[in-house]
Amino acid sequence: MKKLIPIAAAAALLLTACGSGNYAATEIPAKPQPTVTSAAPPAAQPNCGNPLASYAPDGPLPAPGAMPAGTTMAKIKDRGRLIAGVSADSFNLGARDPITGQIRGFDIDMVKAVAAAIFGTDKGHLELRVISSPQRIPTLQAGSVDIVARNMTINCARWQQIAFSAEYYRSGQKTLVQSDSTAKTVADLSGKTICAPAGSTSLDNLKKANPAVKPITADTDTGCLVLFQQGKADGISGDDTVLAGDVAQDPYAKVLDERFSEEPYGLGIPKQNVDFVKFVNGVLAQMKENGTWMTSYNTWLKPALGELKAPPTAVYGR
Repeated sequence: MKKLIPIAAAAALLLTACGSGNYAATEIPAKPQPTVTSAAPPAAQPNCGNPLASYAPDGPLPAPGAMPAGTTMAKIKDRGRLIAGVSADSFNLGARDPITGQIRGFDIDMVKAVAAAIFGTDKGHLELRVISSPQRIPTLQAGSVDIVARNMTINCARWQQIAFSAEYYRSGQKTLVQSDSTAKTVADLSGKTICAPAGSTSLDNLKKANPAVKPITADTDTGCLVLFQQGKADGISGDDTVLAGDVAQDPYAKVLDERFSEEPYGLGIPKQNVDFVKFVNGVLAQMKENGTWMTSYNTWLKPALGELKAPPTAVYGR
């Protein structure tokens, strides 16, 4: 099939140019930002008990603007802004609006709620730093961001490096192929070149699902989509949330029905900031209770992924 390249390739000139860094990374045109070297993952998958178990909130949330002295939240308030590591090219999760230049999506709504819980409003108090998948953990370990909201799967290996909030969304891995492909499952793609984001669980899951595929990587979701549209990849494997955004941008693509993993998303937080994890879990619980979580889901993900009866149940006990 002859493919056109326009949408993602053009977007990549803007979106993939945004590395990690300060608020300048969200400007148009983006100012060049230094790259953070990816940390090496642990050699073996450790046992952390239930990886979905996070830290229970410490009772009701404090009033916005009145953070307890000496806490991580008080330090953030004194600084005047919450710094969040996000994506700018994950359609419906965290992507730049081409009209307004603002980064919007389901993941962005999560950190907006955290900022509003600290300051009373997110406006003027939320700094979005655009990072790639491999930069998620290193930026947290370096302390250059307070929180990461970038469709990150909770697992035991990552718990050794960072802390996670309670689960805020349950995704799953699927595969995107050309619309005229006869493949039904990833098992039908032996010998095919499939792209998955570097530093992601998607890459590991792909290799396990079919060791006979030829995996290639890109730092961003748009990077994989560009390789697919250029004919350098026969498909893309990743979270259904991300692939739903990809197929919305490419009329020559489809997503296979097979879902071969479970990907529980958590907000990443520096390992030592347990008080902030508890606070964030309180914010997420509040969002689930008052309906703002469901409003965000219905706005960003329901059109592509369908009706959802309820958000995932938080698990505590760490």
